[in-house]
Amino acid sequence: MMAQVLLDRLGFGPGVIDGHSGMSLTNALKGFQEARGLPKSGTLDRATASALSAYKLPATIDVVLTRADLAGPFFGPMPKEPADQAKLPAMGYSNVMELLSERYHTTKATLIALNSPTTKLAPGVKIKVPNVRPAATNYPSSLKPEWRATLAGLSVSSDQPKAAKIVVDKSDKVLRAYDDQGKLIAQFPATMGSQHDPLPIGRWKIQGVSTLPSFHYNPALFWDAKPGDQKETLKPGPNGPVGVVWMDLNKPHYGIHGTPNPETIGRTESHGCIRLSNWDAARLSLMVKPGTPAVFQL
Repeated sequence: MMAQVLLDRLGFGPGVIDGHSGMSLTNALKGFQEARGLPKSGTLDRATASALSAYKLPATIDVVLTRADLAGPFFGPMPKEPADQAKLPAMGYSNVMELLSERYHTTKATLIALNSPTTKLAPGVKIKVPNVRPAATNYPSSLKPEWRATLAGLSVSSDQPKAAKIVVDKSDKVLRAYDDQGKLIAQFPATMGSQHDPLPIGRWKIQGVSTLPSFHYNPALFWDAKPGDQKETLKPGPNGPVGVVWMDLNKPHYGIHGTPNPETIGRTESHGCIRLSNWDAARLSLMVKPGTPAVFQL
């Protein structure tokens, strides 16, 4: 877990932090190794372990639950049909465990393993969580207050580097961000395209960022829409189809966005868009601006 925590904090997303190896961790290690000029083994080899050991941080921290953490509102299991989702006041978290899992970039099972199945979630209770709380929360004052609160709630640090270009790589299932010198500065696991909605290979650009967006469901744009489905507007929230943020591309109906299912990133298909975890999408939104080039490649 230590390697996952450090890679996450450094901007090389390992996927959900769960203490297990897998494709996302391998890719995160390769990204970190490339950025540090190390051989891209994709393993925690001696040179990589030595480079990571310079960051002397504990893998987990203890946090005390507050009334605000537990206040909600929580909405219970999300309905599957867009018509039923549209009736909700928000596409918010189902329960407090879902909120805590996303806040600490992990899973319910990992939180239970770090604590106990009998741990009571109540104000004043101390729990152990992955150490991903943001190093800084000096978010730009130009951001709306509810978005600043969301960034803090997702443990996204405000001190993000600026990306001069992003590259979406289908073969590796990652999104990479580069600075104006061509140096890799961040990398996130991504889901991109499907047989029905393939990734649009080519050179695009980000036109703008919409935070806490509503989702306009149009069955005409979804190959898997059910007969009789109608257009619907879903309220904002982390459980919405595009998560907490949408980065619009100069190709109609395509964008980079979050997801309510971070554990599926890189393992399922999308409707052509580029899907990141909510925390990685939020982080990327602080790195890009209108006009940032976006290269999609095989």
